[in-house]
Amino acid sequence: MPNGYNAPMEMLARKLDSIARIADADREALLALPHTVRNLPARHDIVRFGDRPNQSCLVLQGWVYRYSALAEGGRQILSFYIAGDLPDLQSLHLHRMDHNLATLTSCVVALVAHDDLRAVLLKNPGLAATLWRDSLIDAAHYRERITSLGRRQALGRVAHMFCELYLRQKAVGLTRGLSCPLAPKQSELADSLGLTSVHLNRVLRTLRGRGLVTLGGGILTIENWHALAEVAEFDPTFLHLANNAAPAHPTVETV
Repeated sequence: MPNGYNAPMEMLARKLDSIARIADADREALLALPHTVRNLPARHDIVRFGDRPNQSCLVLQGWVYRYSALAEGGRQILSFYIAGDLPDLQSLHLHRMDHNLATLTSCVVALVAHDDLRAVLLKNPGLAATLWRDSLIDAAHYRERITSLGRRQALGRVAHMFCELYLRQKAVGLTRGLSCPLAPKQSELADSLGLTSVHLNRVLRTLRGRGLVTLGGGILTIENWHALAEVAEFDPTFLHLANNAAPAHPTVETV
């Protein structure tokens, strides 16, 4: 697992530390939460539309994505999730799935039974509030994504996603310098950004040609953060990271 985290719930604690301050008692309760670790292959549905899950999934390693499928075979990728994310926490209260959740890469996940999660949250209201904050931040990501899909041009749309994915991974220790993993293939990025693969390919060539990013081997390297953020009109406020982890106007030195 990333960065030497041996206890699976430590990955969730690391994620929550990036958005809030967790009390010691809440951390202890979180680390003691019963769970089952599973290895899943790439492109495997974890939960499907219409399912009534009795557990939630914590990503420990790899990438997961949320998507909606259309009758004619098309799909819209709604969001990507990385180590430390708890992408289907809402199934604790929304009992019938209205979308699909799948692995993008081979993944290691921890499955937490809803009954165990409810019991821990009832005894630890501070932890419940932190997970509620995490869900609200997930909603903030969607508001920003709607803005991108509705109003940003393709170049800004792609640049914005790269800035977001970099800072989210930096917050949980998955970056090296200005480089981070980028697991989605071009077709998957296109399905997330509302672009055709051909259009996305042209945008990526433009970003490379301007010296803003390099891509290769599943790694994104941001060559000029300030210029990329300017193209994206990127303001990281919607990430709601704790401790000023992402300043309002980042530069290479601050990221």
